[in-house]
Amino acid sequence: MRSKIVAGNWKMNKNVAESKALAEELVSELKGVSLENTRVIVAPTFVNLTTVLAATEGSAVEVAAQNMNQNASGAYTGEISAAMLTGAGIKSVILGHSERREYFGEDEALLAQKTDAALANGLEVIYCFGEVKEERESNTQEEVVAKQISGALFHLDAAAWSNIVLAYEPVWAIGTGLTASADQAQEMHAFIRGFVADKYGAEVADNVSILYGGSCKPANAEEIFSKADVDGGLIGGAALAAADFAAIIKAI
Repeated sequence: MRSKIVAGNWKMNKNVAESKALAEELVSELKGVSLENTRVIVAPTFVNLTTVLAATEGSAVEVAAQNMNQNASGAYTGEISAAMLTGAGIKSVILGHSERREYFGEDEALLAQKTDAALANGLEVIYCFGEVKEERESNTQEEVVAKQISGALFHLDAAAWSNIVLAYEPVWAIGTGLTASADQAQEMHAFIRGFVADKYGAEVADNVSILYGGSCKPANAEEIFSKADVDGGLIGGAALAAADFAAIIKAI
C-alpha cells in the first residue's frame, strides 16, 4: 500500500534560528494528529539540515535535502554529495525541481546520474517534473512529462522504484496566479501512473506515491488529495507557515 506524503520544500528561505523555530512549531502543530500511513517531510536548505533534524527528533517529521551533486567527492566547490547527506542523517533528497531545471540547466541525463548516486547511497529520491505554460497550452504536457520521467528513471530496475517518489509540478500553476483544478491534477496523475505501469507493470505503478506540486494550499488541499491517484503534495510557500502546512497535512 503506497504512502500518503506531504512534503514541504522550504527552498532558499529561513536562517538557522528561523528554521529551528519553524520545525518546532510544526512538531507542536502535529501533536495529537493521526498520521496513519501518512509521512510528513520538510526540506530546509543545506546549512539548516542538522538543525532541523535535531528540532524534529522523536517526532513524525522527516527531513530531506533539496538537491545533491552526482559525484562522490572531488573538486566541486560548493556542492554536496549523497554520502555527505546520509552521513548527516538525511534519508531523502529532492531531485529535478523545476527551479533547478530552469535556473541551473538540469536535464534528464544529469538527473539520471544524480538518481543513481542517491540510490547507491541509500537515499530515497523525490523526483520532480512537469510542464510549463506554453507546453500546457499546446497540449503537449503528457509528452513532456513522459520524457522527463523516462529520461531520468526508466533505466532503473523495478526494485529501485521502492525508493522513488514522483512529484508532478505543473510549472504554470506555481506562483503565477493560475491554478490547476483537482480534476486536472487527477488526469495527469492517472496518466503518470499508467505510463509507469506500461514500463514496469501494475505492481510498481500501484505502489509508487505521486505527489502534486502546484500551489496546494489549505483551501484546496482536501479536494486535490481526495483524487484517486493523488498521494499527497510537494508544498512550497504554504510550507513556510507551520499552521498552514499543518492544515494541509490534516487535509489528507
